[in-house]
Amino acid sequence: MENILELQNLSKSYPKSDFTLDQISFSLPYGSILGFVGENGAGKTTTIGCILNTIRKDSGTVKLFGKEMGDGDTDIREKIGVVYDGDNFPGFWTAGQLSKVMAGLFKNWDQALFQKYMEDFQLPVKQKIKHYSKGMTMKLAIAAALSHHPQLLILDEATSGLDPVMRDDMLDVFLEFVQEENHSILLSSHITSDLEKVADYITFIHKGRLILTAPKDDLVYRYAVMRCRESQFQAVDREDILAYRKRDTQIDVLVADGREAKRKYKDVVVDHTSVDEIMLLLAKGERV
Repeated sequence: MENILELQNLSKSYPKSDFTLDQISFSLPYGSILGFVGENGAGKTTTIGCILNTIRKDSGTVKLFGKEMGDGDTDIREKIGVVYDGDNFPGFWTAGQLSKVMAGLFKNWDQALFQKYMEDFQLPVKQKIKHYSKGMTMKLAIAAALSHHPQLLILDEATSGLDPVMRDDMLDVFLEFVQEENHSILLSSHITSDLEKVADYITFIHKGRLILTAPKDDLVYRYAVMRCRESQFQAVDREDILAYRKRDTQIDVLVADGREAKRKYKDVVVDHTSVDEIMLLLAKGERV
């Protein structure tokens, strides 16, 4: 079995808001981190809800560990650790009370491991969660998600409340997690620099539609942006253009192979790009 998670033509409509998640398809291999990127309202959280079966999909298939998860599939849920952007636990609990609840929910709850994360993350066990900072609550949620020995972590903006030093520490934790060949992470994040550090694959979603999924190294090392004048843009082969955006007298053109673009269009400036610029061009640019 190659993929821990597979989505095929996943769709979900909300008629009252005119939002539609439109035939989303991607897969997450074992031993990998997939960065899930899109602007607010793009459909990331809806997709995650459909994966976890907390939102009922309209059509398509979602397979976890090779099978679709139903309401009674507790064996599959045991293998998944989840962290949401927001309040993951009641604020009137302490971390100690949380651990007792989690021990009752998960067969593989590891109290010693949870205590180790509490110490590593410098979190007070007896303090009520409502008195934690946002960064502390996110660290607690990550500790709880890891402490029942999941195989798949699903993280919805899990690093957004952390300072740069702690974010870097968390990324190290994630990288250590996927050293196990049967472990994987789906990491939804607005912080594209984090994804550039740890992701193996990146999937872009925009207004409910998947617009690109590719290996991270291809995006960082192969994709490029051509800086064209109008006359140069008109001479570009339309099949080479993934997206373009006009900026005053310049037109930025996203291409999938920067080296080939330099060979083919010798008078055009071709720059290396970032995941952030790729996302902006795909979200705000135009197609041919």
